[in-house]
Amino acid sequence: MMTAQFFVFMPFIFLSGFTFPIENMPRLVQYITYIIPLRYFIIIIRGIFLKGVGVAELWQRGLALLIFGFLILTLSVLRFRKRLG
Repeated sequence: MMTAQFFVFMPFIFLSGFTFPIENMPRLVQYITYIIPLRYFIIIIRGIFLKGVGVAELWQRGLALLIFGFLILTLSVLRFRKRLG
């Protein structure tokens, strides 16, 4: 668990924009942050709590999280089926 936390969770937190602003990161790293679901979640949380924006401004990030969730669920079901068969 400690290894997973160090090699997975820490880079996700650093690249999500929670610790450092994404705009201040190098351009290549900014493109990598698009594949991290935590980036979209942080944007949604900041929008709701700090700015008070509504669904009209945040629906695209919510859709991105929904797509990530659907992909992860699909891959999990496919992997689970392979173990049963």
